[in-house]
Amino acid sequence: MRSDSTAPPAPLSRTVGSPARVVEVDRPTPLEATVIGSWSFPGWYEALTARIREQPDCFGPFDRAEAVEDATRLAIADQVAAGLQRITDGEMTRVDFNLGFYDLLEGLEPLPQERRWGPPAHDQRSKYRCVAPLSAPRGLGTLDEWDRIGRCLPPGTPVKLKMPVPGPFTLAGCIQGGAIYADRRAVTEALIPIVNTELKALVAHGVGFLQLDEPSFACHPGAAHDFLDVIERVLDGVEAYMSLHLCFGNYRARAVGWRSYRPLFPALGRARVNQLALEFASRELAELELLADLPDTMAVAVGVVDVKNTWVEPPELVADRLRRALAFLPPERLSATPDCGFSQTARHIARAKARSLALGAAQVRAEFRLD
Repeated sequence: MRSDSTAPPAPLSRTVGSPARVVEVDRPTPLEATVIGSWSFPGWYEALTARIREQPDCFGPFDRAEAVEDATRLAIADQVAAGLQRITDGEMTRVDFNLGFYDLLEGLEPLPQERRWGPPAHDQRSKYRCVAPLSAPRGLGTLDEWDRIGRCLPPGTPVKLKMPVPGPFTLAGCIQGGAIYADRRAVTEALIPIVNTELKALVAHGVGFLQLDEPSFACHPGAAHDFLDVIERVLDGVEAYMSLHLCFGNYRARAVGWRSYRPLFPALGRARVNQLALEFASRELAELELLADLPDTMAVAVGVVDVKNTWVEPPELVADRLRRALAFLPPERLSATPDCGFSQTARHIARAKARSLALGAAQVRAEFRLD
């Protein structure tokens, strides 16, 4: 359990913006019901993590490991009970979806909190400054997460798994270069080989479905070609089914950017990934027609429940949203997902939304006789 406490990249081995990946190690089934990554912390676990931050010496490593595994088992049980077909470990050892990773990066010092009081927003996130070249000699901890879900998942449970990993541009958003790196792009360059190494290690560990979380791409729409270059290099040599998650921010259930994917099209269709995971429910399916511009080799996980809203969508609405997406893509290229992770959503609401998502997707699969 973590607190929220460089060499130049290799030359490109293929042309940026080349056709979509053909690696399909763990291809999703048509209209698969899944999640983005994070799950709501149980109340007791939220309280425990807060106490560990305040009084770390009160808990030994066995105490922490036991709490993490108990919370992971609950996250798995919630997702399975909801009827989801592909799940994660709920990211129980991460702070939000990425803040815990900074404890594993060397070369950083924490900066004072810029604002502590008032309405919650992204300017209350932890920030860091580089004091040495970035490195991660112990990795980013995702192998331990994968091993843990293997221990916590009951044998014979009929679900598939995915492993989300934050991308280098999004990780760079909380890091100031200091005297080491000139700007955010330079920090991103330093993080590319670190994330690439982690992804390759996961594949070697048996992971067949990976998700690169890069919500910051959607919030900085003016550099699509640069983003394609980052994706190309961070996925170089990664032989797995690859999803790319882009949203508009969800820290304290608030967005952080202009909520439009349009500036990223048609460039996004040239990303070397198998699937895009995109936010639509919170925007009442605005820009859904952009899906028709994607190449026929690219799948989409369509956000059909709004994680920022406490209202629980009925299954019939989820089904209707999927039918509307089917006007642009066939069922074998569509999955059903929340807009973003559930880490900022109350657990009872997350469970109800996930259940509606699974039931709505099942309705549409039945219409197509896919089950």
